[in-house]
Amino acid sequence: MEIEKENRVPATRSSSPSKKRTSVTNSLLQPSSAKKRVVLGELTSSLDTGSFHNPNCRSKNEGYSEKKPTLGLKEKKHEPSDIIAESFADLKKCSSSSSIYEHLQSLEIEEKRRPLPDYMEKVQNDITVNMREFLMEWLVEVTEEYKLVSDTLYLTVSYVDRFLSAHAVSRNKLQLLGVSCMLIASKYEEITPPHIDDFCYITDNSYTKEEVVEMEKDVLKLLDFEIGIPTTRSFLRVVMRATQEKCKYQEFQLEFLSCYLAELSLLDYGCLQFLPSVVASAAIFLSRFILQPKAHPWSKSLQCHSGYRPIDLKECVLSIHALHPKRRESCLRAVTEKYMRYKFKCVAMLSSPSEVPECYFKDVVDE
Repeated sequence: MEIEKENRVPATRSSSPSKKRTSVTNSLLQPSSAKKRVVLGELTSSLDTGSFHNPNCRSKNEGYSEKKPTLGLKEKKHEPSDIIAESFADLKKCSSSSSIYEHLQSLEIEEKRRPLPDYMEKVQNDITVNMREFLMEWLVEVTEEYKLVSDTLYLTVSYVDRFLSAHAVSRNKLQLLGVSCMLIASKYEEITPPHIDDFCYITDNSYTKEEVVEMEKDVLKLLDFEIGIPTTRSFLRVVMRATQEKCKYQEFQLEFLSCYLAELSLLDYGCLQFLPSVVASAAIFLSRFILQPKAHPWSKSLQCHSGYRPIDLKECVLSIHALHPKRRESCLRAVTEKYMRYKFKCVAMLSSPSEVPECYFKDVVDE
């Protein structure tokens, strides 16, 4: 499987900090610091009979803090465009990408690696779909603050949903579950993962180190310590290879737009019903439609690489299309604000037609 340069730290790494990590953490926790933390907040204080307040009337102190902290972690020197270019360019050279894709597909359909698409109704009794969305948005912000790779975010979301599929969690422990899952994912994906102290700090010390470690153990036990799983991000890399052969779009724009739409799907509870490979293919389908609405967004090459015909993607495409900010009112905008930046080619500012023509879900006759 393709491995990005900034990735891979064994999941069994000890939680004891390095000397360098300790010095960073100590400087962050000095009482004299006036910086505010990005805190998810007390879920119970922002709920109204199990639901969040109207998202269009969030005050300064609700949800995310107005000023994000500088966490002191070493900033990566390369731009996201460099990362995208390296990963997709390398896959283009890889003659075994089809075998990699088939292997990933064989893993994603295993029941133990999949969350229940209806765990809110069957397992949970204290948290709601809105709470999950709020948590995922907050995790996106934490990922940005700690400058973590996107694979860490995707793994974190997968761990959270799989844990919630098996264990009922109270609302006051939902954020604890989120940071504990991100701790595991960052140990697996990052060269220098944040330390437990950093995750306690980012929650405004709402939880102790002991609580985070205990939750980490519970999650690892549920996962049976098999923490490397295929995610939507994994499939995006492989399927995107087909689009690189005949690139008609502005450099990196298609890649960033596909990543943007895929991250939007992470927030939506309804998208749990789709396999990661389907979400990845649907994100590319919709991205191509947004960039060139008058051309068929699929091709024989994409069908060959992904294994999906346009009709196979229809339900997922329409679901993600409905998540597009132009279609939906919401103040939970962490993903959108992220992809509005110039380094992501401002793809979140692109608008799409209100409907995807039905003819685009028919098989492609030619290229």
